[in-house]
Amino acid sequence: MTQIFGEFIEALPPTEEYLTISFSPSSNARNLRWSNYGLSADFLGDYFATFFPGPSDQTDALGKQEVIKSSVSYIANELLENAIQHSDLSAESPIHISLYLYDTRLVFVVSNSATESKVKRYIEFIQKLLTSDIDQLYTQQLEKTALGYGGSHMGLLTMINDYAARFGWKFEASLSQPEIVKVVVMAHLDV
Repeated sequence: MTQIFGEFIEALPPTEEYLTISFSPSSNARNLRWSNYGLSADFLGDYFATFFPGPSDQTDALGKQEVIKSSVSYIANELLENAIQHSDLSAESPIHISLYLYDTRLVFVVSNSATESKVKRYIEFIQKLLTSDIDQLYTQQLEKTALGYGGSHMGLLTMINDYAARFGWKFEASLSQPEIVKVVVMAHLDV
């Protein structure tokens, strides 16, 4: 069974500018390389920022290149951390992050495998997200985080609130492992 929410595009339009990074499905590799995920996100930020030259007059204190670099780094890092944290290691499937550059937007696509129970809770939050006032939900989640409640989804809400990212999700049950669900998260960032 497949479920799709938000702005998920099944077949992205072709582009010549894209990059995909895959991470080992082994728990040892994931645990030993935790710091590499942040480095990978920074690499994506550095790489895609080169497509946006800085201001010609150098009067702009924070040029588009720096904004793109920090936005891509933050969003990629959040998406990777979520995928890694919520992956089911028994699925033995790698985590992939791809970034596609278009004329007016960047599209992040991250995939991992998770248990049905984690996916159920995630879908409940997505449904709440899609039917709520984002500012109000963001404030509520900030309050929960301040009080020490876990599972606040602050990274996702920050990407929406601070970076104007738009999201789509696809959940697809595994035919070979019915208790495992392939999760694909798509984030759109206008540039």
